[in-house]
Amino acid sequence: MKISVKTALVELDGDEMTRVIWALIKDRLILPHLDIKLEYYDLGVKERDRTDDAVTVAAAKAIARLGVGVKCATITPDAERVGEYSLKKAWPSPNGTLRGILDGTVFRKPITVRNIEPAVNAWRKPITIGRHAYGDLYKAVDFAVPGPGLAELVYTPAGGGAPTRLAVHEYSGPGVLMGMHNTDASIMSFAKACFAYALSERIDLWFAAKDTISKTYHARFKDVFAAEAAARASELRDAGISYRYLLIDDAVAQVIKHPGGFLWACTNYDGDVFSDMLASGFGSLGMMTSVLVSPGGAFEYEAAHGTVRRHYYEHLKGNPTSTNPIASIFAWSGALRKRGELDATPGVVRFADGLERAVIGLVEDGIVTKDLVALVEPSPAGYETTEGFIDKAAARLAAARA
Repeated sequence: MKISVKTALVELDGDEMTRVIWALIKDRLILPHLDIKLEYYDLGVKERDRTDDAVTVAAAKAIARLGVGVKCATITPDAERVGEYSLKKAWPSPNGTLRGILDGTVFRKPITVRNIEPAVNAWRKPITIGRHAYGDLYKAVDFAVPGPGLAELVYTPAGGGAPTRLAVHEYSGPGVLMGMHNTDASIMSFAKACFAYALSERIDLWFAAKDTISKTYHARFKDVFAAEAAARASELRDAGISYRYLLIDDAVAQVIKHPGGFLWACTNYDGDVFSDMLASGFGSLGMMTSVLVSPGGAFEYEAAHGTVRRHYYEHLKGNPTSTNPIASIFAWSGALRKRGELDATPGVVRFADGLERAVIGLVEDGIVTKDLVALVEPSPAGYETTEGFIDKAAARLAAARA
Protein backbone atom coordinates (compact mmCIF):
# COMPACT_ATOMS: atom_id res chain seq x y z
CA MET A 1 0.00 0.00 0.00
CA LYS A 2 1.34 3.41 -0.95
CA ILE A 3 1.99 6.05 1.71
CA SER A 4 0.22 9.35 1.10
CA VAL A 5 2.34 12.51 1.09
CA LYS A 6 0.12 15.39 2.13
CA THR A 7 1.84 18.34 0.46
CA ALA A 8 3.57 18.54 -2.91
CA LEU A 9 7.35 18.29 -3.11
CA VAL A 10 9.28 20.54 -5.48
CA GLU A 11 11.45 18.45 -7.80
CA LEU A 12 14.38 20.05 -9.62
CA ASP A 13 15.83 17.85 -12.36
CA GLY A 14 19.43 18.19 -13.51
CA ASP A 15 22.12 17.14 -15.94
CA GLU A 16 24.20 14.30 -17.31
CA MET A 17 24.78 11.10 -15.29
CA THR A 18 23.02 12.40 -12.22
CA ARG A 19 19.92 13.03 -14.36
CA VAL A 20 19.99 9.37 -15.40
CA ILE A 21 20.39 8.28 -11.76
CA TRP A 22 17.63 10.69 -10.71
CA ALA A 23 15.09 8.99 -12.94
CA LEU A 24 16.10 5.54 -11.65
CA ILE A 25 15.74 6.63 -8.02
CA LYS A 26 12.35 8.20 -8.62
CA ASP A 27 10.97 5.29 -10.65
CA ARG A 28 12.32 2.44 -8.50
CA LEU A 29 12.64 3.80 -4.96
CA ILE A 30 10.10 6.62 -4.59
CA LEU A 31 7.02 6.29 -6.81
CA PRO A 32 6.35 2.57 -6.11
CA HIS A 33 5.91 3.39 -2.41
CA LEU A 34 4.52 6.92 -2.20
CA ASP A 35 1.37 8.64 -3.40
CA ILE A 36 3.08 11.98 -3.95
CA LYS A 37 2.58 15.07 -6.04
CA LEU A 38 5.82 16.42 -7.50
CA GLU A 39 5.93 20.01 -8.74
CA TYR A 40 8.53 19.53 -11.46
CA TYR A 41 11.11 22.00 -12.79
CA ASP A 42 13.71 21.01 -15.36
CA LEU A 43 16.99 22.67 -14.39
CA GLY A 44 18.92 20.87 -17.10
CA VAL A 45 21.28 23.30 -18.79
CA LYS A 46 19.40 23.26 -22.11
CA GLU A 47 16.13 24.22 -20.42
CA ARG A 48 17.83 26.95 -18.42
CA ASP A 49 19.23 28.25 -21.69
CA ARG A 50 15.85 28.06 -23.45
CA THR A 51 14.11 29.99 -20.66
CA ASP A 52 16.95 32.47 -20.11
CA ASP A 53 17.30 30.92 -16.64
CA ALA A 54 13.73 31.86 -15.68
CA VAL A 55 13.08 28.21 -14.77
CA THR A 56 15.63 28.44 -11.95
CA VAL A 57 13.93 31.51 -10.49
CA ALA A 58 10.53 29.79 -10.74
CA ALA A 59 11.92 26.73 -8.97
CA ALA A 60 13.29 28.83 -6.10
CA LYS A 61 9.94 30.57 -5.67
CA ALA A 62 8.19 27.19 -5.63
CA ILE A 63 10.47 25.98 -2.83
CA ALA A 64 9.74 29.14 -0.84
CA ARG A 65 6.00 28.55 -1.38
CA LEU A 66 5.83 24.81 -0.66
CA GLY A 67 8.64 24.61 1.88
CA VAL A 68 10.64 21.63 0.62
CA GLY A 69 12.50 20.87 -2.60
CA VAL A 70 14.80 18.11 -3.84
CA LYS A 71 17.41 18.89 -6.49
CA CYS A 72 19.48 16.87 -8.94
CA ALA A 73 23.05 17.98 -9.67
CA THR A 74 23.34 20.56 -12.46
CA ILE A 75 25.97 21.95 -14.82
CA THR A 76 27.36 25.42 -14.21
CA PRO A 77 28.57 26.15 -17.74
CA ASP A 78 32.01 27.52 -18.52
CA ALA A 79 33.21 28.51 -21.99
CA GLU A 80 33.81 24.88 -22.94
CA ARG A 81 30.29 23.87 -21.87
CA VAL A 82 28.75 26.81 -23.74
CA GLY A 83 30.23 25.37 -26.91
CA GLU A 84 29.40 21.76 -26.05
CA TYR A 85 25.71 22.50 -25.45
CA SER A 86 25.39 25.42 -27.91
CA LEU A 87 24.26 27.77 -25.15
CA LYS A 88 23.48 31.48 -25.49
CA LYS A 89 25.88 32.32 -22.68
CA ALA A 90 27.62 30.92 -19.59
CA TRP A 91 24.62 30.96 -17.26
CA PRO A 92 25.29 31.43 -13.54
CA SER A 93 25.35 28.58 -11.07
CA PRO A 94 21.76 27.44 -10.45
CA ASN A 95 22.76 26.66 -6.88
CA GLY A 96 23.96 30.23 -6.48
CA THR A 97 20.67 31.56 -7.87
CA LEU A 98 18.66 29.34 -5.52
CA ARG A 99 20.76 30.40 -2.55
CA GLY A 100 20.44 34.05 -3.43
CA ILE A 101 16.64 33.95 -3.76
CA LEU A 102 16.09 31.78 -0.68
CA ASP A 103 18.82 33.58 1.34
CA GLY A 104 19.88 30.15 2.54
CA THR A 105 22.70 28.51 4.43
CA VAL A 106 24.05 25.19 3.12
CA PHE A 107 24.72 22.42 5.64
CA ARG A 108 26.74 19.44 4.40
CA LYS A 109 27.20 16.28 6.43
CA PRO A 110 28.96 13.02 5.50
CA ILE A 111 27.03 9.75 5.44
CA THR A 112 28.96 7.38 7.71
CA VAL A 113 28.91 3.58 7.67
CA ARG A 114 30.59 1.06 9.96
CA ASN A 115 32.88 -0.48 7.36
CA ILE A 116 34.43 2.71 5.93
CA GLU A 117 37.14 4.20 8.12
CA PRO A 118 37.76 7.94 7.69
CA ALA A 119 41.04 8.89 6.03
CA VAL A 120 41.84 10.97 9.13
CA ASN A 121 42.37 8.60 12.05
CA ALA A 122 41.12 11.11 14.63
CA TRP A 123 37.65 11.47 13.09
CA ARG A 124 35.06 9.39 14.91
CA LYS A 125 31.87 11.44 14.41
CA PRO A 126 30.60 13.35 11.35
CA ILE A 127 31.77 16.93 10.91
CA THR A 128 29.07 19.13 9.42
CA ILE A 129 29.96 22.13 7.26
CA GLY A 130 27.73 25.21 7.43
CA ARG A 131 28.47 27.19 4.27
CA HIS A 132 27.38 30.79 3.93
CA ALA A 133 25.42 30.69 0.70
CA TYR A 134 25.61 34.26 -0.51
CA GLY A 135 28.12 36.66 -1.98
CA ASP A 136 31.93 36.58 -1.88
CA LEU A 137 33.57 34.93 -4.89
CA TYR A 138 30.23 33.61 -6.17
CA LYS A 139 28.76 37.08 -6.72
CA ALA A 140 32.06 38.78 -7.50
CA VAL A 141 32.64 41.20 -10.34
CA ASP A 142 36.00 40.65 -12.01
CA PHE A 143 37.86 42.51 -14.71
CA ALA A 144 40.87 41.93 -16.97
CA VAL A 145 42.99 45.05 -16.58
CA PRO A 146 44.34 45.94 -20.06
CA GLY A 147 47.29 48.05 -19.01
CA PRO A 148 48.67 50.74 -16.71
CA GLY A 149 46.13 52.61 -14.58
CA LEU A 150 44.61 53.07 -11.14
CA ALA A 151 42.00 50.63 -9.80
CA GLU A 152 39.66 52.06 -7.16
CA LEU A 153 36.85 50.84 -4.93
CA VAL A 154 34.02 53.40 -5.10
CA TYR A 155 30.92 53.65 -2.89
CA THR A 156 28.26 56.20 -3.85
CA PRO A 157 25.57 56.81 -1.18
CA ALA A 158 22.02 56.23 -2.47
CA GLY A 159 20.72 59.43 -0.91
CA GLY A 160 23.39 61.63 -2.38
CA GLY A 161 26.62 62.88 -0.94
CA ALA A 162 30.23 62.52 -1.87
CA PRO A 163 31.42 59.06 -3.02
CA THR A 164 34.01 57.20 -0.92
CA ARG A 165 37.01 56.14 -3.01
CA LEU A 166 39.69 53.68 -1.97
CA ALA A 167 42.74 52.92 -4.09
CA VAL A 168 43.06 49.19 -4.75
CA HIS A 169 46.18 49.05 -6.90
CA GLU A 170 48.24 51.17 -9.26
CA TYR A 171 48.83 48.92 -12.29
CA SER A 172 52.02 49.29 -14.27
CA GLY A 173 50.83 46.72 -16.81
CA PRO A 174 48.06 44.19 -17.47
CA GLY A 175 46.51 42.22 -14.62
CA VAL A 176 43.23 41.14 -13.09
CA LEU A 177 40.88 42.78 -10.61
CA MET A 178 37.99 41.51 -8.50
CA GLY A 179 35.35 43.11 -6.29
CA MET A 180 33.38 41.08 -3.73
CA HIS A 181 30.48 42.02 -1.48
CA ASN A 182 28.21 40.81 1.26
CA THR A 183 25.34 42.24 3.29
CA ASP A 184 24.70 42.49 7.01
CA ALA A 185 21.27 40.91 6.52
CA SER A 186 22.74 37.83 4.84
CA ILE A 187 25.55 37.47 7.38
CA MET A 188 23.01 37.71 10.23
CA SER A 189 20.78 35.08 8.59
CA PHE A 190 23.82 32.83 8.24
CA ALA A 191 24.78 33.21 11.89
CA LYS A 192 21.22 32.61 13.12
CA ALA A 193 20.89 29.50 10.93
CA CYS A 194 24.18 28.07 12.20
CA PHE A 195 23.31 28.59 15.87
CA ALA A 196 19.82 27.16 15.31
CA TYR A 197 21.30 24.08 13.60
CA ALA A 198 23.92 23.54 16.32
CA LEU A 199 21.29 23.83 19.03
CA SER A 200 18.88 21.47 17.25
CA GLU A 201 21.64 18.86 16.80
CA ARG A 202 23.26 19.59 20.19
CA ILE A 203 26.71 19.92 18.68
CA ASP A 204 29.45 22.50 19.22
CA LEU A 205 29.81 25.32 16.69
CA TRP A 206 33.00 26.70 15.17
CA PHE A 207 33.21 29.74 12.94
CA ALA A 208 36.45 30.46 11.12
CA ALA A 209 37.55 33.39 8.96
CA LYS A 210 40.64 35.59 8.49
CA ASP A 211 39.90 38.83 10.34
CA THR A 212 43.60 39.42 11.05
CA ILE A 213 44.04 40.14 7.33
CA SER A 214 40.51 41.16 6.32
CA LYS A 215 40.04 43.64 9.14
CA THR A 216 36.69 44.95 7.90
CA TYR A 217 35.10 42.31 5.64
CA HIS A 218 35.87 39.14 7.64
CA ALA A 219 35.75 41.06 10.89
CA ARG A 220 32.08 41.84 10.20
CA PHE A 221 31.35 38.09 10.09
CA LYS A 222 33.27 37.57 13.33
CA ASP A 223 31.37 40.38 15.11
CA VAL A 224 27.95 39.16 13.94
CA PHE A 225 28.68 35.61 15.15
CA ALA A 226 29.95 36.96 18.48
CA ALA A 227 26.75 38.97 18.96
CA GLU A 228 24.58 35.94 18.16
CA ALA A 229 26.62 33.80 20.58
CA ALA A 230 26.09 36.37 23.32
CA ALA A 231 22.35 36.58 22.60
CA ARG A 232 21.99 32.78 22.80
CA ALA A 233 24.44 32.15 25.64
CA SER A 234 21.82 30.65 27.93
CA GLU A 235 20.53 28.33 25.17
CA LEU A 236 24.05 27.14 24.44
CA ARG A 237 24.68 26.54 28.13
CA ASP A 238 21.43 24.64 28.58
CA ALA A 239 22.23 22.46 25.57
CA GLY A 240 25.72 21.77 26.89
CA ILE A 241 27.44 23.04 23.74
CA SER A 242 29.95 25.77 22.98
CA TYR A 243 30.82 28.34 20.32
CA ARG A 244 34.40 29.05 19.18
CA TYR A 245 35.86 31.56 16.76
CA LEU A 246 39.10 30.50 15.06
CA LEU A 247 41.27 31.86 12.29
CA ILE A 248 40.68 29.71 9.23
CA ASP A 249 44.26 28.36 9.15
CA ASP A 250 44.01 27.41 12.82
CA ALA A 251 40.67 25.70 12.20
CA VAL A 252 42.17 23.65 9.35
CA ALA A 253 45.06 22.58 11.59
CA GLN A 254 42.77 21.65 14.49
CA VAL A 255 40.12 19.82 12.48
CA ILE A 256 42.69 17.19 11.45
CA LYS A 257 43.18 16.23 15.12
CA HIS A 258 39.56 16.57 16.27
CA PRO A 259 37.26 13.55 16.81
CA GLY A 260 34.40 15.37 15.09
CA GLY A 261 30.79 15.78 16.06
CA PHE A 262 30.57 19.54 15.55
CA LEU A 263 29.34 22.15 13.05
CA TRP A 264 32.04 24.12 11.23
CA ALA A 265 30.60 27.39 9.87
CA CYS A 266 32.54 28.77 6.90
CA THR A 267 32.37 31.67 4.51
CA ASN A 268 31.13 30.84 1.02
CA TYR A 269 34.40 29.86 -0.66
CA ASP A 270 35.85 28.10 2.39
CA GLY A 271 32.65 26.10 2.76
CA ASP A 272 32.80 25.04 -0.89
CA VAL A 273 36.38 23.81 -0.53
CA PHE A 274 36.25 22.20 2.91
CA SER A 275 32.96 20.40 2.36
CA ASP A 276 34.67 18.50 -0.47
CA MET A 277 37.69 17.84 1.74
CA LEU A 278 35.47 16.41 4.48
CA ALA A 279 33.47 14.36 1.98
CA SER A 280 36.65 12.76 0.65
CA GLY A 281 38.06 12.33 4.15
CA PHE A 282 34.98 10.51 5.37
CA GLY A 283 34.74 8.38 2.22
CA SER A 284 33.48 9.89 -1.00
CA LEU A 285 31.63 12.85 -2.48
CA GLY A 286 29.00 10.23 -3.27
CA MET A 287 28.48 9.97 0.51
CA MET A 288 27.82 13.63 1.34
CA THR A 289 24.42 15.16 2.06
CA SER A 290 23.59 18.81 1.42
CA VAL A 291 20.64 20.90 2.51
CA LEU A 292 19.97 24.59 1.88
CA VAL A 293 18.02 26.13 4.77
CA SER A 294 16.36 29.54 4.38
CA PRO A 295 15.53 31.84 7.30
CA GLY A 296 11.90 31.64 6.13
CA GLY A 297 11.82 27.92 6.85
CA ALA A 298 12.28 26.48 3.34
CA PHE A 299 14.56 23.49 2.71
CA GLU A 300 16.25 22.31 -0.51
CA TYR A 301 18.04 18.95 -0.47
CA GLU A 302 20.63 17.75 -3.00
CA ALA A 303 23.77 15.68 -3.41
CA ALA A 304 27.01 17.52 -2.72
CA HIS A 305 28.71 16.28 -5.90
CA GLY A 306 28.46 17.27 -9.55
CA THR A 307 26.96 15.71 -12.66
CA VAL A 308 29.60 12.95 -13.10
CA ARG A 309 30.44 14.00 -16.65
CA ARG A 310 32.94 11.23 -17.42
CA HIS A 311 30.46 8.48 -16.55
CA TYR A 312 27.78 10.17 -18.63
CA TYR A 313 29.94 9.99 -21.74
CA GLU A 314 30.36 6.25 -21.12
CA HIS A 315 26.60 5.94 -20.62
CA LEU A 316 26.00 7.65 -23.97
CA LYS A 317 28.24 5.02 -25.62
CA GLY A 318 26.02 2.32 -24.15
CA ASN A 319 28.61 1.22 -21.61
CA PRO A 320 27.55 0.30 -18.06
CA THR A 321 28.69 2.66 -15.31
CA SER A 322 29.25 2.24 -11.61
CA THR A 323 28.26 5.67 -10.34
CA ASN A 324 27.51 6.06 -6.64
CA PRO A 325 23.84 7.13 -6.24
CA ILE A 326 23.83 7.29 -2.44
CA ALA A 327 24.01 11.09 -2.01
CA SER A 328 21.19 11.52 -4.54
CA ILE A 329 19.10 8.90 -2.71
CA PHE A 330 19.73 10.71 0.57
CA ALA A 331 18.64 13.98 -1.06
CA TRP A 332 15.25 12.34 -1.66
CA SER A 333 15.11 10.79 1.80
CA GLY A 334 16.09 14.06 3.48
CA ALA A 335 13.45 16.01 1.57
CA LEU A 336 10.79 13.41 2.28
CA ARG A 337 11.67 13.31 5.99
CA LYS A 338 11.39 17.09 6.22
CA ARG A 339 8.13 17.02 4.23
CA GLY A 340 6.76 14.46 6.69
CA GLU A 341 7.91 16.50 9.69
CA LEU A 342 6.31 19.70 8.38
CA ASP A 343 3.10 17.88 7.43
CA ALA A 344 2.99 15.87 10.70
CA THR A 345 2.80 12.63 8.71
CA PRO A 346 4.99 10.12 10.59
CA GLY A 347 4.52 7.45 7.94
CA VAL A 348 6.45 9.56 5.45
CA VAL A 349 9.23 10.10 8.00
CA ARG A 350 9.42 6.35 8.65
CA PHE A 351 9.62 5.69 4.91
CA ALA A 352 12.59 8.09 4.59
CA ASP A 353 14.32 6.37 7.52
CA GLY A 354 13.69 2.96 5.97
CA LEU A 355 15.07 4.06 2.61
CA GLU A 356 18.30 5.19 4.25
CA ARG A 357 18.58 1.97 6.27
CA ALA A 358 18.23 -0.07 3.08
CA VAL A 359 21.06 1.83 1.41
CA ILE A 360 23.40 1.82 4.42
CA GLY A 361 22.69 -1.88 4.91
CA LEU A 362 23.91 -2.60 1.38
CA VAL A 363 27.20 -0.79 1.94
CA GLU A 364 27.75 -2.43 5.32
CA ASP A 365 27.20 -5.81 3.65
CA GLY A 366 29.89 -4.98 1.10
CA ILE A 367 27.51 -4.25 -1.79
CA VAL A 368 28.93 -1.05 -3.26
CA THR A 369 29.67 0.91 -6.39
CA LYS A 370 33.22 1.08 -7.76
CA ASP A 371 34.23 4.26 -5.93
CA LEU A 372 33.78 2.59 -2.53
CA VAL A 373 35.60 -0.70 -3.23
CA ALA A 374 38.96 0.59 -2.00
CA LEU A 375 37.37 2.17 1.08
CA VAL A 376 35.25 -0.69 2.42
CA GLU A 377 36.79 -3.16 4.91
CA PRO A 378 36.94 -6.02 4.20
CA SER A 379 37.33 -5.19 0.52
CA PRO A 380 34.52 -6.71 -1.57
CA ALA A 381 35.28 -9.08 -4.44
CA GLY A 382 33.48 -6.88 -6.95
CA TYR A 383 31.15 -3.95 -7.37
CA GLU A 384 27.68 -3.13 -8.64
CA THR A 385 26.69 -1.08 -11.64
CA THR A 386 24.69 2.08 -11.02
CA GLU A 387 21.46 0.36 -11.95
CA GLY A 388 22.36 -2.84 -10.09
CA PHE A 389 22.95 -0.95 -6.83
CA ILE A 390 19.63 0.89 -7.10
CA ASP A 391 17.82 -2.38 -7.90
CA LYS A 392 19.30 -4.05 -4.82
CA ALA A 393 18.30 -1.05 -2.70
CA ALA A 394 14.79 -1.31 -4.14
CA ALA A 395 14.62 -5.01 -3.26
CA ARG A 396 15.72 -4.35 0.34
CA LEU A 397 13.28 -1.51 0.73
CA ALA A 398 10.40 -3.57 -0.64
CA ALA A 399 11.29 -6.51 1.64
CA ALA A 400 11.44 -4.24 4.69
CA ARG A 401 8.01 -2.79 3.88
CA ALA A 402 6.38 -6.14 3.08
